[in-house]
Amino acid sequence: MATSKAKRSATARKAARTRKRNAAAKAASRKKATARRKRRAPARKTTRRRTTRKASRRRTARRRR
Repeated sequence: MATSKAKRSATARKAARTRKRNAAAKAASRKKATARRKRRAPARKTTRRRTTRKASRRRTARRRR
């Protein structure tokens, strides 16, 4: 059974506080990471190659000759 709040030592209280804070920080960073991913996603989908594959292949062929 869990100890009542009144009976907990100062150290235990502090540890609990730290745990809570760490959990909150972790959740926040997770939230930020997903937001970052979401921001980047549409950009990833729409980036176009500067040169077509055909053109770059032509260039390499020319270089080989």
